[in-house]
Amino acid sequence: MSESHVLHEITPLADRDFMYVADRHKKEFTYPIHCHEIFELNFVENGAGCRRTVGDSSEVIGQYDLVLITSPDLEHVWEQHECKSEDIHEVTVQFSLDFDNEHSIYHTNPFSSIYKMCLRAKKGLAFPLPAIMQVYPMITRLSAIKDGFYAVIELMTILYELSKQNDARELSSTAFAKVEAQSDSRRVLKVKHYIENHYREELRLALLSNMVGMTDSAFSRFFKQRTGKNLNEYIVDVRLGHAARLLVDTTHTVSEICYETGFNTICNFNRLFKKRKGCNPTEFRDKYHKTKIIV
Repeated sequence: MSESHVLHEITPLADRDFMYVADRHKKEFTYPIHCHEIFELNFVENGAGCRRTVGDSSEVIGQYDLVLITSPDLEHVWEQHECKSEDIHEVTVQFSLDFDNEHSIYHTNPFSSIYKMCLRAKKGLAFPLPAIMQVYPMITRLSAIKDGFYAVIELMTILYELSKQNDARELSSTAFAKVEAQSDSRRVLKVKHYIENHYREELRLALLSNMVGMTDSAFSRFFKQRTGKNLNEYIVDVRLGHAARLLVDTTHTVSEICYETGFNTICNFNRLFKKRKGCNPTEFRDKYHKTKIIV
């Protein structure tokens, strides 16, 4: 295992604090890739051209960006890239919710949609522009609220409004984020779990469809309807997620990682990796390590 290059951030929150808000205007993004124990909601305005990396997802953002991250192990960074703005407005809200305690208030019905959203946000959750505009006034005034109680109420309102949005996108792959696969379908979940445990092996449609008692064609349609991806695409994404994690966390060669994650040829691995991640495996590893520091 290689030495970690990720900055593990120590947040300003004290033991009895609930949240911390940093509202700032700046000319460039300089903070390195990092992760931290507590949840984070990060808003960027006037950031068009910035490159946002969350786990193994890397995207160039538009004028507005809003992402929720709830995993302590998910690396993330906003990089300058092609952003030319002289007035980048960034609001970072770090907070703690006791979701591990099943008797806490966050496991009651009024908080159910927030709880489900935060589970998805373990992979990073990016919100569409209409959702951003809906909570924009609340986010931009959050730092001005001096009363801690009302600030918490405002944050919970923001989270609740965001939790009602249907178009939020999960960013990192499940494998890279090291979280369990989820589905509201028992049959899809069974297949996802099997793929997660056997992604290094040859996975045939007949085997997977037979597991859930469906014909090949019926299961293919069913899986696509429930996941938005066809079965082959999903299997490739799982394998690439594990490959990306190995590129970051180990010193294994690209060739070793290729065969360790179920790909048959290095050529096919490189082609699929570049198609899905926007760069080849070596560039992915170099880019990740170039923006990380040890503290």
